[in-house]
Amino acid sequence: MKLHYLVLSMFLWALSVENVNAQNSEKPRLLILTDIGGDPDDQQSLIRLCLYANEFDIEGVIASASGTPGELKEAIVQPQLIEEIVQAYGKVRSNLLLHDPDYPSEAYLLNRIKRGNPHRGLSYIGEGHDTEGSEWIIQMTDKNDARPLNIAIWGGQTDLAQALWKVKNTRDRKAYDDFVSGIRIYDIADQDNIYEWMIQQFSGLFYVLNKAPEEEDKRNAAFRGMYLGGDEALTSTEWINTHVREDHGPLGALYPPKTWTAPNPHSTMKEGDTPSWFYFLLNGLSDPDHPEWGGWGGRFTRTTGQLYRDAIDQMGEDQSRRATVWRWRPDFQSDFQARMDWCILPYDQANHAPKALVRGFEEEEIITYAVPPGETVTLDASLSTDPDGDSLMYSWFYYPEASSYQGDFSFQENTPSVECTIPRELQPGETIHIILRVNDDQKASMPDYKRIIFLIQ
Repeated sequence: MKLHYLVLSMFLWALSVENVNAQNSEKPRLLILTDIGGDPDDQQSLIRLCLYANEFDIEGVIASASGTPGELKEAIVQPQLIEEIVQAYGKVRSNLLLHDPDYPSEAYLLNRIKRGNPHRGLSYIGEGHDTEGSEWIIQMTDKNDARPLNIAIWGGQTDLAQALWKVKNTRDRKAYDDFVSGIRIYDIADQDNIYEWMIQQFSGLFYVLNKAPEEEDKRNAAFRGMYLGGDEALTSTEWINTHVREDHGPLGALYPPKTWTAPNPHSTMKEGDTPSWFYFLLNGLSDPDHPEWGGWGGRFTRTTGQLYRDAIDQMGEDQSRRATVWRWRPDFQSDFQARMDWCILPYDQANHAPKALVRGFEEEEIITYAVPPGETVTLDASLSTDPDGDSLMYSWFYYPEASSYQGDFSFQENTPSVECTIPRELQPGETIHIILRVNDDQKASMPDYKRIIFLIQ
């Protein structure tokens, strides 16, 4: 009996340690709704997300109605496809832990896979339509945690809408407002076609809708910058086979080799849902509270309240919504490559991200620098470090679309420190956004960023 008690105590201790490791208060909380089982790009996005499981507290992966509306002949959910990927992740986790101790256990992730509604739309929202997924959304939002629950919708919104409906109809107004204030939503394409209904029914939502305007080609949506525009060779079969599918362990081997990417000619990497969780990734570049600033998940313009739609960036001759995502593709693909290497290589044979630091602001992720017009400011990143001892490269650039100032703003761009002279014509309250990118000299380079916002006094 004493031995059994000791074993049980050790198990409970290990479980508590696992829970502590999996709930790091500095990480964003993330919950996914996925229509996995239709277009295989959901599997692609989930495989990539597993490599970033150390960067989030993953609170749930809900299998919603499979496929896009009308794509499949039956109304089903397919959580077994999520389980298959998580089990493959479990086989490489021991190697991932060599690179970062914060990767959660396979058991932890399996416990967060939930079943949603196999049906979709307004007819399946209301009394009697609660699902394991909708109830889990409520439970995770109600959790005693000061951090917002970030909800990334890869498929339909029906399970989220059901959760919101239940809270609105079973709680008083203050409790409803408290609930809604605890979530942030990033929706790929309004797949269940209920966005307009949701924002009318559920006031106070923070909602980023990544979808092309109705009058435009649907391929103009920002999320399609994952595979359209820029250097599309980084999405090719050759690139994916070399850096993901072949000789990188069982997780990479599961990466689907073919999907629909036209007019991209490669028909390999799509990952149209990846920008939804890229948006919440804290890498020094973006802030989820500010969709208008831009980052790996795209850039967005506020329509009203806390509702946002795709913005437009200019990259060379391409002025598009997709450019807000594809402009970062060299960085996020290189980072993906490095993390795939973590699945198979020991620490000293793989690459790891440097730490971008700006002198005087070492502890700040997003730097706000209050300056008067006409002042010259020196930004010094020479304190930046690399865990592998690699040589560092520095790139500074002005991000005009994120700034209120739209004029010319030039400085030396590829040195550890730069001098910036604030234009005299700027008015108090105007902003200039500068991005610092630090990476090393390795082929699988992992960039780190700092965003510096000059706020005019």
